[in-house]
Amino acid sequence: MVKLIMSWNIKSDESAYFEFVVQEFAPRIMKLGIRPTEAWYTVYGQGPQIITVGEAPDRETLNRALASDEWGDLLEKLNGFVTDYKQKIVAGKAKT
Repeated sequence: MVKLIMSWNIKSDESAYFEFVVQEFAPRIMKLGIRPTEAWYTVYGQGPQIITVGEAPDRETLNRALASDEWGDLLEKLNGFVTDYKQKIVAGKAKT
Protein backbone atom coordinates (compact mmCIF):
# COMPACT_ATOMS: atom_id res chain seq x y z
CA MET A 1 0.00 0.00 0.00
CA VAL A 2 1.12 3.57 -0.72
CA LYS A 3 -0.26 6.86 0.50
CA LEU A 4 -0.72 10.10 -1.38
CA ILE A 5 -0.55 13.03 1.05
CA MET A 6 -1.93 16.26 -0.39
CA SER A 7 -2.12 19.72 1.13
CA TRP A 8 -3.47 23.09 0.06
CA ASN A 9 -5.19 26.30 1.13
CA ILE A 10 -8.73 27.20 0.12
CA LYS A 11 -8.96 30.41 -1.95
CA SER A 12 -12.15 32.07 -0.68
CA ASP A 13 -15.48 30.45 -1.59
CA GLU A 14 -15.48 27.61 0.91
CA SER A 15 -19.01 26.44 0.10
CA ALA A 16 -18.18 25.95 -3.60
CA TYR A 17 -14.88 24.30 -2.64
CA PHE A 18 -16.53 21.81 -0.26
CA GLU A 19 -19.24 21.04 -2.82
CA PHE A 20 -16.55 20.28 -5.40
CA VAL A 21 -14.58 18.05 -3.00
CA VAL A 22 -17.63 16.03 -1.93
CA GLN A 23 -19.44 15.84 -5.27
CA GLU A 24 -16.52 15.49 -7.68
CA PHE A 25 -13.00 15.24 -6.22
CA ALA A 26 -13.52 12.33 -3.82
CA PRO A 27 -15.63 10.19 -6.18
CA ARG A 28 -13.24 10.71 -9.09
CA ILE A 29 -10.08 9.84 -7.17
CA MET A 30 -11.82 6.67 -5.99
CA LYS A 31 -12.47 5.76 -9.64
CA LEU A 32 -8.73 6.20 -10.24
CA GLY A 33 -7.94 3.67 -7.50
CA ILE A 34 -7.09 6.13 -4.71
CA ARG A 35 -9.19 5.63 -1.58
CA PRO A 36 -9.59 8.76 0.58
CA THR A 37 -8.74 7.83 4.18
CA GLU A 38 -8.06 10.98 6.18
CA ALA A 39 -8.58 14.73 6.03
CA TRP A 40 -7.61 17.55 8.37
CA TYR A 41 -8.85 21.13 8.34
CA THR A 42 -6.57 23.62 10.08
CA VAL A 43 -8.63 26.23 11.88
CA TYR A 44 -5.86 28.00 13.76
CA GLY A 45 -2.08 28.19 13.42
CA GLN A 46 0.55 27.76 10.76
CA GLY A 47 0.62 25.20 7.96
CA PRO A 48 -1.69 24.25 5.14
CA GLN A 49 -5.41 24.72 5.67
CA ILE A 50 -6.22 21.25 4.29
CA ILE A 51 -4.25 18.02 4.52
CA THR A 52 -5.80 14.92 3.04
CA VAL A 53 -4.58 11.38 2.49
CA GLY A 54 -5.52 8.76 -0.08
CA GLU A 55 -4.33 5.17 -0.31
CA ALA A 56 -3.65 2.99 -3.31
CA PRO A 57 -2.92 -0.74 -3.15
CA ASP A 58 0.52 -0.34 -4.74
CA ARG A 59 2.87 2.19 -6.31
CA GLU A 60 2.00 1.08 -9.85
CA THR A 61 -1.70 1.83 -9.33
CA LEU A 62 -0.90 5.24 -7.86
CA ASN A 63 1.59 6.10 -10.62
CA ARG A 64 -0.96 5.13 -13.29
CA ALA A 65 -3.62 7.29 -11.60
CA LEU A 66 -1.32 10.31 -11.27
CA ALA A 67 -0.20 10.02 -14.90
CA SER A 68 -3.77 9.88 -16.23
CA ASP A 69 -5.60 12.64 -18.09
CA GLU A 70 -8.39 12.24 -15.52
CA TRP A 71 -5.99 13.21 -12.70
CA GLY A 72 -4.70 16.19 -14.70
CA ASP A 73 -8.26 17.39 -15.27
CA LEU A 74 -9.12 16.91 -11.60
CA LEU A 75 -6.04 18.83 -10.42
CA GLU A 76 -6.83 21.65 -12.81
CA LYS A 77 -10.34 21.94 -11.35
CA LEU A 78 -9.02 21.68 -7.77
CA ASN A 79 -6.54 24.47 -8.46
CA GLY A 80 -9.48 26.70 -9.33
CA PHE A 81 -10.51 26.47 -5.66
CA VAL A 82 -7.13 26.24 -3.89
CA THR A 83 -3.59 27.62 -3.71
CA ASP A 84 -0.29 26.09 -2.62
CA TYR A 85 -1.13 22.54 -3.72
CA LYS A 86 1.55 20.03 -2.71
CA GLN A 87 1.71 16.27 -2.76
CA LYS A 88 3.95 13.59 -1.38
CA ILE A 89 3.95 9.82 -1.85
CA VAL A 90 4.89 7.61 1.09
CA ALA A 91 4.86 3.89 1.76
CA GLY A 92 1.97 2.82 3.96
CA LYS A 93 1.96 0.13 6.61
CA ALA A 94 0.51 -3.22 5.62
CA LYS A 95 -2.72 -3.96 7.48
CA THR A 96 -2.67 -6.96 9.74
